[in-house]
Amino acid sequence: MSQALAGEGYLADEALATSLYLALSMGRPLFLEGEAGAGKTEVAHVLARWSGAQLVRLQCYDGIDVSQAVYEWDYARQLLHLRASEVVASGLDAAGLEHSLYSEQYLVRRPLLRAIALTHEEGPVPILLIDEIDRADDEFEAYLLEILSDFAVTVPELGTFRAARAPIVIVTSNRTRDVHDALKRRCLYHWVDHPSFEREVAIVRLRVPAASESLVREVARATAELRRRGLYKPPGVAETIDWAQALSVLGVTHLSENVVERTLGTVIKYREDLERVRAAGVGDLLVTSP
Repeated sequence: MSQALAGEGYLADEALATSLYLALSMGRPLFLEGEAGAGKTEVAHVLARWSGAQLVRLQCYDGIDVSQAVYEWDYARQLLHLRASEVVASGLDAAGLEHSLYSEQYLVRRPLLRAIALTHEEGPVPILLIDEIDRADDEFEAYLLEILSDFAVTVPELGTFRAARAPIVIVTSNRTRDVHDALKRRCLYHWVDHPSFEREVAIVRLRVPAASESLVREVARATAELRRRGLYKPPGVAETIDWAQALSVLGVTHLSENVVERTLGTVIKYREDLERVRAAGVGDLLVTSP
């Protein structure tokens, strides 16, 4: 599994690779929790590229409900159908007309129902990414638990849609709130931490081959120092990659105070954090990398 992920540009540690292998082998959802930017969402994208499976992403947010996550009716097309029925004699009685309105032709499949539908198609089982579940409310979380238990959705007008095969499910959380134990018990769990220094250097070298190893080590060391400063939004691996890429584009070969000042916005994304870093000075970020 480690080699498969590495082949797609994702250098996972042994614990993450083991958790993913077990999730695939046991047919269990994998719950990935950790700081933003640690690479949780990318796991699903990499897995989809490696397996050739379709990736269905459900992005959670405050106030998400069934109509955004599971299905809704295409009311505009239904209205056009009604208008057309007024012009063209359809030969349908009231019940028949109502039945024609609530057919699969007018059903809009949102991510959860689309993932279930894809399990009936040939090819690799689809990958369902439920991203940032911690942003949804308790009611939606409870509904999601029911879906993950049965992989079935009931549409009152049409009946129950059941998965032919269980999709591969990756659930992520940035831990902005605690997710209920019931959902975690349904899944295998792995905490995705920021990588070690050497692993982060390897990741950035892989993603930004134009940057020299000495520059990458300086950037990785500076990013690690920023994470220790108690920022509102500590930089993740994605920000380390962005910083190294920006420096490479600028033709920078090593960090200096002036370079850090000019490019800090590629790694720090909040004004308050920028002010805190500048107030403390950037000299500590320039210490020779280990």
